[in-house]
Amino acid sequence: MEFPENLKYTPTHEWLKVEGDKGSCGITDFAQSELSDVVFVEFKPVGTKVEKGKSVGTIEAVKAVSDIFAPVSGEIIEVNTKVTTSPDLINKSPYNDGWLVKIKIANSNEVATLLSKSDYEKLAHH
Repeated sequence: MEFPENLKYTPTHEWLKVEGDKGSCGITDFAQSELSDVVFVEFKPVGTKVEKGKSVGTIEAVKAVSDIFAPVSGEIIEVNTKVTTSPDLINKSPYNDGWLVKIKIANSNEVATLLSKSDYEKLAHH
């Protein structure tokens, strides 16, 4: 399992890559492996205000349907339309091609509350 060092993580298995006041978000390698084959993904529309810990969309896999939770509060500024037509990208490339939404971060202090790679690894392995 892969957990890139440059990302922040949530206890609900999302990741956040911070770039200035924006953050790309997706689900972790651990989460996609637990879900198995992703067959459908749906997001709230661009422009939606989101709150940390609240749903920004859903992922449907063969095993289950899961909410995707916002790692930080802000506004959805972009959604990855590639994963809506090819949801298997989430399984193949959870950190790159399989990213889900980009959020304009409302409060940068929230980023500091997210988990580091080592903290997330401890959580994912238990």
